[in-house]
Amino acid sequence: MAWTLSTSLDDFHTHADGFLGARPAENTVLLTVADRLAKRGPHVFGDAAPVFGWWRREPGGPVEGAFLQTPPFAPRLSAMPERAAAALATELAAAGAEFTEITGVSGGEAAVRAFSAAWQAATGVGDSVRSSERLYRLGELTAPPRPPAGRHRVAAPGDRDLLIRWYEAFLTETGVELPNVPGAVDDRIAGGLLHVWEDEDRPVAMAGNSPVIAGMSRIGPVYTPVEARGRGYASGVTAAASAAALAQGAAEVLLYTDLANPTSNSIYQQIGYRPVEDCLVLDFVGRTRRRDGRPG
Repeated sequence: MAWTLSTSLDDFHTHADGFLGARPAENTVLLTVADRLAKRGPHVFGDAAPVFGWWRREPGGPVEGAFLQTPPFAPRLSAMPERAAAALATELAAAGAEFTEITGVSGGEAAVRAFSAAWQAATGVGDSVRSSERLYRLGELTAPPRPPAGRHRVAAPGDRDLLIRWYEAFLTETGVELPNVPGAVDDRIAGGLLHVWEDEDRPVAMAGNSPVIAGMSRIGPVYTPVEARGRGYASGVTAAASAAALAQGAAEVLLYTDLANPTSNSIYQQIGYRPVEDCLVLDFVGRTRRRDGRPG
């Protein structure tokens, strides 16, 4: 069994697209990141070149695992066997920082744990949990049990400045990093992928949905300003964004929630979302051993 590592997005598409598209829910992040790289160029997430990989159990066999990394961000793992995740960590540790710098890892919980254990064994660092998430998939979309006041509309160019502020507030609250927020907002507005909930003609919440890729669209971000929370606006705008994703052709509509936030996990289930898998975002902490075994 072996990993193939590459800096070519074209090669990644050639070898991994079939595997990723066969399980679009568990591979949603890799699908959307690869799509954005294809549309906006290899440096949309940072100055360093992205790194890709795919795993086959045996030469010539089908791809059964993949990862991508857009430095300075940590690698994102696809659905994969735990032994593939461990082998990837060992191979990346042996390659060293001249290939790519690894500061953490994210993906499905079992694969992330296996990667982290092998990485720690190879480098001597520890890990810490940045966030624990749950991936949900929409079953039958239902209206919120307590429909909020107001209405949904698709975001327009005139909403740009407000939505940039809301995006930045969301990122600050969640500890998520996103380069070029204005560009991301512009792309979403142009694609009809950002949604606003209004109450008495005043915007009170937003939700986005990703482009439909491999039959999948993912909801996010979902944000309500602090002063407007507790009135059901998030439920309303999420249901509206979910309906829009279905209308755009999505067979699977997905979203992630923070397991530390019981409110969001509850409200999304009330409108038809069902759990798929738990995921982890880990940071590696401590000093890394050089390949000669001494601290680096």
